[in-house]
Amino acid sequence: MLLIKDLTKSFDGRRIIDQLNLEIQDGEILTIVGPSGGGKTTLLRCLAGLETIDSGELIIDGTKFDPVEMDNADQVVGIVFQDFQLFPHLSVLENITLAPMLSLKQTKEASVTEALDLLAKFGLSDKENLYPYQLSGGQKQRVALARALAMKPKILGYDEPTSALDPELRQQVEEVILTLKAQGMTQIVVTHDMTFAENIADNILTVTPVQ
Repeated sequence: MLLIKDLTKSFDGRRIIDQLNLEIQDGEILTIVGPSGGGKTTLLRCLAGLETIDSGELIIDGTKFDPVEMDNADQVVGIVFQDFQLFPHLSVLENITLAPMLSLKQTKEASVTEALDLLAKFGLSDKENLYPYQLSGGQKQRVALARALAMKPKILGYDEPTSALDPELRQQVEEVILTLKAQGMTQIVVTHDMTFAENIADNILTVTPVQ
């Protein structure tokens, strides 16, 4: 279980998140909706250690943690970014195996085996030697998801996973998220798409900009 207590975050003197309290159960899908400026993506970035929090506590399974100071091998929250952030000069396989080899100290053989298994699960078995520019938007997203899962996070976060996707691809994203839920993965999904949010969520958090 992830417990967020009194989390506050400001930028340039403007409070973005104001004493947020939130509890996310194991295996749950939480969707976070609301207008731009409400702190949705900022919350994800704080949980992943990409932003420091001003105050508050983060607790996973009863133990406090600071994601900024944690070793990558103990990653709590992994994120699939809206723009995917794949390395353009690396192949699909290299994109997925790089971090596990560097941060988790996996052997190349183990990392490649796991990456190929993940690619097979996402219907990308024939894409491992391609480069990001050779992939469609939906394929890039699935590679980014495989890369995040390869780091074995306890919780997976998504920043606008259906942004700019057509209805068929949105349906595929829903299916992937619900399949991961069936496997026990706790997930946090930031989205503007209320229909998508309602289709996948156990709970929906609606945020508004701090006045």
